[in-house]
Amino acid sequence: MTVREVALEAYREALPVLALSAVGGLFAGVVLGGMDAELQDVAGLLVLVPALLATRGNVYGSLGARLGSALHQGLINPRFSFDDDRINAAVAAALANGVLISGVAAVMAVALLALVGRPSAPLTTLVAIALIAGFVSGLLLTIAVVSVVFVGYRRGLNPDTLAGPVVTTTGDVVGIATLLGATRLVLALGGG
Repeated sequence: MTVREVALEAYREALPVLALSAVGGLFAGVVLGGMDAELQDVAGLLVLVPALLATRGNVYGSLGARLGSALHQGLINPRFSFDDDRINAAVAAALANGVLISGVAAVMAVALLALVGRPSAPLTTLVAIALIAGFVSGLLLTIAVVSVVFVGYRRGLNPDTLAGPVVTTTGDVVGIATLLGATRLVLALGGG
C-alpha cells in the first residue's frame, strides 16, 4: 500500500466520525448553554465541567486504545464475550478510574475555589454530583467504546481511528447530559 492509499483510507474511515463529532460537540454546547439555572444554583459546578469532560476522554480513550491493541495483537477474540477476563479487567479499571477521578475533581474544585476566594457549593454536593455523573457516564461510555471497537474491528475498520473521535464526542454529550441529570437529582434530594 502506498502512502497516498493509506492516507485516503484513514480519511475515509475518520471523516464521517469526525463530522459526527462536530455535531455532538455542538449538541453538548447547547445542553451546557441550557444549564443556566443549575450553574447558578450550584456554585463551582462550572469549574467541574472541563475537568469531568477531559477525564471522560482520557479514561475511556485509554480503554478504547487498550481494546484496539488487544484485538490487533490477537489477545482477545473479535467476538465480544463477558467471559473474557482481559476485557472485564479493562472495563472494570476504566469504570473505577472514571468514578474515582470524578470525585477527586470535585474535591480539587472546592479546594481551588476556596484558595482563590470564590464561592462553592458544599463539598458533599459537588462530590455527589461528580460521582453520580461519573458512574452513569462511565457505564454509557463503556458500552459505546466496547461496541465501536468490536463492531468496527469486525467490519474491517481500524478501532484506533474510530475510538478517539467516538470517545470524545460521546464523552462530551453523555458527560454534559449526565452532569445535568446528576445536578438536578442532587438538588431535588436537597443537596446544595
